[in-house]
Amino acid sequence: MASATRVDLDGNPIKPLTICMIGAGGFIGSHLCEKLIHETPHKILALDVYNDKIRHLLEPETSEYADRIQFHRLNIKHDSRLEGLIKMADLTINLAAICTPADYNTRPLDTIYSNFIDALPVVKYCSENNKRLIHFSTCEVYGKTIGSFLPKDSPLRQDPEYYVLKEDTSPCIFGAIDKQRWSYACAKQLIERLIYAEGAENGLEFTIVRPFNWIGPRMDFIPGIDGPSEGVPRVLACFSNNLLRREPLKLVDGGESQRTFIYIKDAIEAVLLMIENPARANGHIFNVGNPNNEVTVRQLAEMMTEVYSKVSGEPPIDSPTVDVTSKEFYGVGYDDSDKRIPDMTIINTQLGWNPKTSLWDLLESTLTYQHRTYAEAIKKAIAKSTS
Repeated sequence: MASATRVDLDGNPIKPLTICMIGAGGFIGSHLCEKLIHETPHKILALDVYNDKIRHLLEPETSEYADRIQFHRLNIKHDSRLEGLIKMADLTINLAAICTPADYNTRPLDTIYSNFIDALPVVKYCSENNKRLIHFSTCEVYGKTIGSFLPKDSPLRQDPEYYVLKEDTSPCIFGAIDKQRWSYACAKQLIERLIYAEGAENGLEFTIVRPFNWIGPRMDFIPGIDGPSEGVPRVLACFSNNLLRREPLKLVDGGESQRTFIYIKDAIEAVLLMIENPARANGHIFNVGNPNNEVTVRQLAEMMTEVYSKVSGEPPIDSPTVDVTSKEFYGVGYDDSDKRIPDMTIINTQLGWNPKTSLWDLLESTLTYQHRTYAEAIKKAIAKSTS
């Protein structure tokens, strides 16, 4: 644990906080809990339905962390304890969401309810009780880039003004209503607008985080091992699953979409700065990504194949990728954005933060973890299914 004399970016002593973390048992929550427990004096009220990813911080109950992290098993949809826990805290961090693209057009109602309706009480209780809120949104609120509507041969497509995404100026452009893939982005945008309005009208102290593909150990799930067999996680976990099973990596619509990826530990550094520098973070929306780690999905697949071969010691299969249509992979109603490249000006100006980890290094760390954690379990599952 860090010394009590920690100071913020302006040289002021940082007071120990009690943090109500909703969704603490997930990928981001587990890494944030570790950071807070190991490097700060803050206390955590950890709220979630599951605690598998933070169990190492909770057991045994006599551990050195016992007085600094409490787990409360609850679903924010219907639990009367929620307001009381928010009242007990100095700061609430809301990480709860359905954020798997395969669900957006197959479970649009659940997606909208989870990301908008279920978040309403959190915003309400924070506003009514004068509690600070850090709300996790998504880079998907930007939708499609302006450049995607230009002719394919237009030189303006290469102009950053037409595709780099800025928190304070970029428009949010979504597809048609029957493209239900945008249900997630619309729900997330609407809760952002509600939070912003609470700040403007009722004085809510808030910070909104827009993550751009945070990657690392414990992300998502491996279907049939620690998630549903029919589940479809996000792209990197999908590719990890294919690599572990020695199956071709499926490239949706040719894998031409461009994305950026950031290492979870870099991103958590940014969140800690937001937590401990409210004077610099309140009222702001922050992109948190790494524009230096930009690749097409096809390039990502090629790099992951190479990295996994290195960490596993196994040669790639003869045909490492296969093209599929978005309709085949996601179902009717899927749509996508061409690029998601974050502008980092605001977070750099306010918090002095920049990401550090290269794409190769973050993939090596993540795939090493995936191989050590899942390879034997998958081999046993495959052997059982073929016996």
